[in-house]
Amino acid sequence: MKITFELEPGDIDRFHEALARAERRVACADEGDIVAAARHSLETLPIASAPGYIRRRLLDVEHLIGMLEDEAWALPQVERAEVLRLLAYFSDPEDLIPDDVAVIGLLDDAIMLELLMRGIRHVMGAYGEFCTARAAQPEAEGPDARIAMARDLARRRDRLHARMRRRAVRDAVAGAAGPAGPFPLQG
Repeated sequence: MKITFELEPGDIDRFHEALARAERRVACADEGDIVAAARHSLETLPIASAPGYIRRRLLDVEHLIGMLEDEAWALPQVERAEVLRLLAYFSDPEDLIPDDVAVIGLLDDAIMLELLMRGIRHVMGAYGEFCTARAAQPEAEGPDARIAMARDLARRRDRLHARMRRRAVRDAVAGAAGPAGPFPLQG
């Protein structure tokens, strides 16, 4: 069964307010603290008993943490900050619907993840391509080959970073006439 719903501007405003509250709560936290809180939430929340839609969205949190920690990917600071905003909301147990409310406690987290993931879709796509390219690299034979492969991978990463930025700017310019905010009103 598929259920769809429409978020009206007032609904989006409530998500904006909740995101701002979560950001204020972690304003003095460093990246490691935010990632640790997200990991803790993944380990302690009743994700296994959550509906499938929620479980699928929460898997994105694992991917985001992996991307932040991937030293070879070296996610630039602007994009890191966006990912950390998302993790800050996810890690907040007192968000729009408290996480300990049975069945629906993680629904707002899943919706927020869906909304914010749209804003970093180019980052996630580029990272996916980077991981595929890295996995496809043959085994290096000797130190010179390893260095050459690392350079090739770094060049690919730099091109992917540049492309994700161009696409984000293009989307921002295209959306300039539309609603403002960290996520679109319609999708």
